[in-house]
Amino acid sequence: MRILITVLTTLFLLTLAAALVSQLFLSRAQNLADESRLTLLQADRTAQNIKLATLTALAEGKTINGLSPELLAQAMGNDAITESRFFILIDAQGHIVASQPEQKQFTSQPITLLMGDRFALDAEVNSNRLTPTLLASGDDAVVVTRDLGALPGSLVVYQKHADVLAAWRNGVMQLAILFVVTFLVLMMLSGAFHWQAAKASDADTMLSVATVRLDKALDGGECGLWDWNLSEGHIFWSHSMFEILGLPQRGEFLSYGEVAARIHQDDAKLDDLIEDLLSGTRKIFDQEFRMRHEKGHWVWLRARAALAPGQDESEPHLVGIVFDITRQKQLDKLNRDAEVRLKDAVENISEAFVLWDTESKLVLCNSKYQQFHSLPASVCQPGTSYSMVTAASKEPVVRQILPGHADDGSGSRSMEVQIADGRWLQINERRTKDGGFVSVGTDITALKQQEEHLLHSERNLMMTVRDLQKERQLAEEQSQRLAELADKYASEKTRAEAANRSKSEFLANMSHELRTPLNAVIGFSEIMSQEMFGALGSPKYSEYALDIGRSGQFLLDVINDILDMSKIEAGRVELELSTVDLGSMLEEVLRLVGPRAAESGIELKQDASKTAEFVADRRALKQVFINLISNAVKFTPEGGTVTIKSRNIDKNISVQIIDTGIGIPQRDIEKLGRPFEQVENQFTKSKGGSGLGLAISKSLVDLHGGSLTITSKEGVGTTVTVTIPIGQSA
Repeated sequence: MRILITVLTTLFLLTLAAALVSQLFLSRAQNLADESRLTLLQADRTAQNIKLATLTALAEGKTINGLSPELLAQAMGNDAITESRFFILIDAQGHIVASQPEQKQFTSQPITLLMGDRFALDAEVNSNRLTPTLLASGDDAVVVTRDLGALPGSLVVYQKHADVLAAWRNGVMQLAILFVVTFLVLMMLSGAFHWQAAKASDADTMLSVATVRLDKALDGGECGLWDWNLSEGHIFWSHSMFEILGLPQRGEFLSYGEVAARIHQDDAKLDDLIEDLLSGTRKIFDQEFRMRHEKGHWVWLRARAALAPGQDESEPHLVGIVFDITRQKQLDKLNRDAEVRLKDAVENISEAFVLWDTESKLVLCNSKYQQFHSLPASVCQPGTSYSMVTAASKEPVVRQILPGHADDGSGSRSMEVQIADGRWLQINERRTKDGGFVSVGTDITALKQQEEHLLHSERNLMMTVRDLQKERQLAEEQSQRLAELADKYASEKTRAEAANRSKSEFLANMSHELRTPLNAVIGFSEIMSQEMFGALGSPKYSEYALDIGRSGQFLLDVINDILDMSKIEAGRVELELSTVDLGSMLEEVLRLVGPRAAESGIELKQDASKTAEFVADRRALKQVFINLISNAVKFTPEGGTVTIKSRNIDKNISVQIIDTGIGIPQRDIEKLGRPFEQVENQFTKSKGGSGLGLAISKSLVDLHGGSLTITSKEGVGTTVTVTIPIGQSA
């Protein structure tokens, strides 16, 4: 019997093994077909969901943010990534944008880094079959590619060949287990033990996967999971809670003391809330509070939880979800601040402002609107209907639609109204995007008054124009007579200029005839005053001879000035250019003028910095500075000072003669520099002179391309500034 049973058992096992092997080969082919069809369906469904989301966003007028991990996660089904399918979004350049399950090491990398170099050659977009391929890791896989419609990119779904047969292998395993159990009935306990161990391993794997998925969901939703054992005082924290507060991972449990130490002191105490829950005063736990981040700032959290029994009825647990609402709080604060600023801005504008919603109910108005329409405060509250506000306001005295501003169907119009107190308002109404409308009233009373004034002025202008037309004919007659006078004036001016040129030429030609006799008079007077040929007899003769010499010298100076001015006016002065050292030239001038200054008790000061040599007529410039410094000495009272300053300024030489003399009235400064012009006062009358010194100096400076300017203040002094271009070296 034992042999028979053994033979029958053996035959049964052999028969069963053969049947199982046959069935396995058939199920393997069926499994490959089913897995391929399921992978294609998952790829098609995900691609269609992405396209549908894109079309929906376009239809609603929303902005499309492009490919993103969120878009992929929303488009996939809950069972999409079962059996180890991998979903990848790639952009138009072939770079990975998102993946599910997420593979962060390949994000923003080329798809060939994951799929291998032959992917671009083997992959067929929108193919109805799976394409075998070899991954970059060396694993065999099947892949399908789908386009994403309007989005620039593609969806790639692949599954390793080993994962495709995973379900089949599970079936093989189960059949093998059944076969082994049947064959090794006496080893049931051992087989059952190993089978149970395998199931436990699978359960652990599933638990691990579920935990990872939960952590991903919590991280993506910026929330965390709490499980607070109230009796023991420790709190289970999910991984995302550590991330929210920036804490390093230190296991899965924290004490209540650690949590309470991080809660803001102004927020409600958690233990008080728990007492209310345990006592039944509070039904649910829904609380907002702040916790200190590891970096020091505060994170706003909202906790929603409920009491749940633990393993022991005496150990209640508080289980719930904690949300990070920091950004929401910041946005709420920004919205409140913006609302306060908006209300303040509307209240402080000079126009009347009112905003109505889509149901014609008051949203916002300022005090100007209330004042212009004489509205009581009770009807100016938000939510008051348009009919109630208009019923409480006073009707305008005049209402007129502005030309070209009538309602064109868009709800926008402009009008002018006159209210009871006589003021005019221009009211502009515009429709808002949400269907409401806004109205702005501007006080144009001043403009209306100005308009009336302009109308009155226009009437007066028309009368004035008629009067002007009458005067026009008379003016034309007068202009004709003036033209005749202008012709006569031009003719006389030409004759005067010709006479002046003749005079200048005559004086220039008379230089020798005038100077020779004066030189003789001066020379003989000096011989007589010095008694070179013997005594004259009476001291008076020496005094008279000295007076004759001084008078002759004065007359010679005047004639020299006149002749020099005449030569300048006649254009007969030619500059003899040479290289001039300003410092040595000023020293010569001061030696000549020094005795005269010493006689008058005037101090001469020189403040000259080292200046560059320049090209000029040395004799002409020496004459200029002698004239200017002599004038300064002449018109400076005893005890005064005359200062000469020289500087290099850009490409010019600037020399200033500054005196502490009597000064010149501002109205007379323009006269100076004209021939024979002098400032008349008691001091200048006593000094005498031809009045040509400044005119000659200014003309000589102008010939050098420079400028001579005078600034003065009566009783303080005068400053004469001479500016000469440096030019090139001679």
